[in-house]
Amino acid sequence: MSRIGKNPVIVPEKVQVKVNGLTVSVKGPNGELEYTFCDRVSIALEGSEVKVTPVDESKKARSMWGTARTLINNMVTGVTTGFVRSLEFNGVGYKAAVKGDTLNLNLGYSHPINYVLPKGVSAKVTKNVIDLSGCDKELVGFAAAKIRSFRPPEPYKGKGIRYSDEHIIRKAGKSAGK
Repeated sequence: MSRIGKNPVIVPEKVQVKVNGLTVSVKGPNGELEYTFCDRVSIALEGSEVKVTPVDESKKARSMWGTARTLINNMVTGVTTGFVRSLEFNGVGYKAAVKGDTLNLNLGYSHPINYVLPKGVSAKVTKNVIDLSGCDKELVGFAAAKIRSFRPPEPYKGKGIRYSDEHIIRKAGKSAGK
């Protein structure tokens, strides 16, 4: 039995949830999200709670039970408070700037990188920190991973782009003689 799946998702007053078969729409102050789930779970709206139950006792249904509940909870959290992912960059001459929906990055390459942010994700740059925010947790995480992939952190000097909560294990350089 899923410990996560059996808990109902509490819907706040300012959020509207619509369940149409396997499609769940959530609308709130920060935006609107919609997701279609697989047919191994059934979703029901009971008052101000959303309950997810597996259709049968198969392994796939039991594994999708907790996943579907968590996805609905993330949708409700996203339209109420939103999600933020922070990236830090360090290196000589590394710069970042936001112009409209484009993130301009100078990361030591011979050319600047212009990354167009996905719709629903906004960026803010302060000194050497890039803050990505949006109501869709998956989209914010995808954008952060894509930006990090332009210059992943290296273990010797720690240069590159890393998540703010990521710890880079540093290596010692070459020995200076024996």
